[in-house]
Amino acid sequence: MQHFESDYLEGAHPAVLARLAETNLEKTEGYGTDKYCASAREKIKLACDCPQAEVHFLVGGTQTNATVIRALLRPYEGVIAANSGHISVHEAGAIEAGGHKVLTLPHQDGKLMPQTVAQYLETFYRDGNHEHMVFPGMVYISHPTEYGTLYTKEELTELHALCRMYDIPLYLDGARLAYALASKQTDVTLADIAKLCDIFYIGGTKCGALFGEAVVIPTPQRIPHFFTIIKQQGALLAKGRLLGVQFEALFQDGLYEKIGAHAIEMAELLKEGLHRKGYTFYLKSPTNQQFLTLENSRLEKLSEQVCYSFWESADENHTIIRLATSWATRKEDVEALLACL
Repeated sequence: MQHFESDYLEGAHPAVLARLAETNLEKTEGYGTDKYCASAREKIKLACDCPQAEVHFLVGGTQTNATVIRALLRPYEGVIAANSGHISVHEAGAIEAGGHKVLTLPHQDGKLMPQTVAQYLETFYRDGNHEHMVFPGMVYISHPTEYGTLYTKEELTELHALCRMYDIPLYLDGARLAYALASKQTDVTLADIAKLCDIFYIGGTKCGALFGEAVVIPTPQRIPHFFTIIKQQGALLAKGRLLGVQFEALFQDGLYEKIGAHAIEMAELLKEGLHRKGYTFYLKSPTNQQFLTLENSRLEKLSEQVCYSFWESADENHTIIRLATSWATRKEDVEALLACL
């Protein structure tokens, strides 16, 4: 079987695993107060060109989103997101379970467009009954999006300006950020994200770590007592150094960038092969996730040789599937998949 259903099938990048093994028997302080977390924070701040930033380590993406969003919102506020956004679809109502509504808006190839957000905010505050409604308290985006697409620097700048106008934070979910930064079609850097977002996280789980996400708050005290909020949410890892060791390794000698570049290289190889074979792409993704529209009659046979992700039904006769490459994808894996296809 060829496995391309997601980008977190394997354990950890060998360099990350080696550092975990090397430091395994050391005794360190808990809850992220150790020297490895301190070192990882400094490396991340340097990579973001944001020396004043706060950096916090959490275990997984849903946990991170739920914790950050709950910390940012007042009880009467909700979070604006694309109706395809991860918090809207594949997080089992984690945000709503925390007492906040996800205010979904239409997307464009997975992206929440500035003009859509502007129209929503303008309409909300023009409504004479808006005091009876859930207030839009923040904007959530994913980069890359759930469809593998990317925001441009201009789009991020417009969203940033819009959020400043309405005095609400812009939050970026970077679960696959390594693959966004490595895309040949991006004009957005980590430093740009630190300048244009009020809070974001650097994904580790999908980008070479065993587990873990690094939350970056560019303006100190943007969320007062965030450490305590993390603890309250059950999201504070007692053996916090396990996160610090991994992110220290990921941000040593450009490993995070190399991981992303390799996944993109494999995705481009896959795309070229699929184009040659005449497959229909659902949309143009410049990152590591590729989406195909296939006849349902072909899927049963395909599933005998290839593990893919069901994405959504295109119509009664066609289904959209996802194939994902990662830091661990080998050239021979892609060639074997193309042979199956």
